[in-house]
Amino acid sequence: MEKIQLHTVIYSGKNALDRLKSFNDKRVFIVADPFIIESNIIEEIKSRLKVGQNEWKVFSDIVPDPPVENVVAGVQEIAAFKPDLVVTIGGGSAIDAAKAMKEFASKIYNYEKLPLIAVPTTSGTGSEVTSFSIITDSSKGVKYPLVADSLLPEEAILDTELVQSVPKTITADTGMDALTHAIEAYVATNANEFSDALAEKAIRLIFDYLPEAYHDGNNAIAREKMHQASTMAGIAFNAAGLGINHSIAHACGAKFHIPHGRLNAILLPEVILYNAGLEGYLNTDLNPAADKYAYLAQMLRLPATNSAIGTRSLIKSIEKLRSGLGMPADFKGYDIEYTEAVKVDIAQSALQDSCTNTNPIQPKNEDIVAILANLR
Repeated sequence: MEKIQLHTVIYSGKNALDRLKSFNDKRVFIVADPFIIESNIIEEIKSRLKVGQNEWKVFSDIVPDPPVENVVAGVQEIAAFKPDLVVTIGGGSAIDAAKAMKEFASKIYNYEKLPLIAVPTTSGTGSEVTSFSIITDSSKGVKYPLVADSLLPEEAILDTELVQSVPKTITADTGMDALTHAIEAYVATNANEFSDALAEKAIRLIFDYLPEAYHDGNNAIAREKMHQASTMAGIAFNAAGLGINHSIAHACGAKFHIPHGRLNAILLPEVILYNAGLEGYLNTDLNPAADKYAYLAQMLRLPATNSAIGTRSLIKSIEKLRSGLGMPADFKGYDIEYTEAVKVDIAQSALQDSCTNTNPIQPKNEDIVAILANLR
């Protein structure tokens, strides 16, 4: 028996942010990226809440890869303000932090109901529709994925106007993050027909529209399609799970402090080779994931006369997309410590990551080290 759960109500399209006008006489705790404050986007939130005459408090002490201390500070502010509603606006870090703050505040202070509305301003993390939140222990250099249905936002607002000013590098990083979500969900052990349908559509949209969104940020159609693709990929992986691409990226991100989406883009071709059973050889028995990779190649109208050729075609198309977005293919351009001991440490962290549980192959320590060895 499979459980298909679609929890989050999604508001999408022109003027989607006007959903906030429906709230009246509420105490609203707003969690926002510092950029949202500096760029005055926060006024888009306040002006709509003011229509219903609500009170609010803004928490903007958000940093990339939100640390435990950041979440604790937010929980304390929630306790002092006693909100009726939490609204979070920003990228994945702001949304992840808000989800963790709400979760711990609810448990510690016994909130029976504290709804969370997520307003993403990047198209990539899918955090607005997932039961995941990634929190970092800075002292240990470790990222911890929190997973619980209670982390799911009650509502998500996809307003394309909020992503039209996103810089090219962030468009690339977050777009490749969304692509990785969809591809990993497609071959994950918990994949089903529903998650596959969403993953396939997200993959098609990303290949079609990410280059356009990257080269012309004012292309409203490309921005809208990428925003929708990111959310579709989020729903898909929330149902199906992810894999070692994310496990390794979490471990590398905590060590190297390279943007998460960029790490995913670097890792994706190597992980596909590994999952398909093509790591360093061709004419042998392939792993079942190769058939699904080949189907994606067919869907994208790439050469796929057999599973091996289809998988390699998919990899080449990802590499071409990545190159067109000006993204690196390995770690050579980064001034990072990349010793064998560091690789082993990353591999051990990745094996303990919950995303590894739904990878199509259960890897060993030496498998992950081998993947990392090909990226230098």
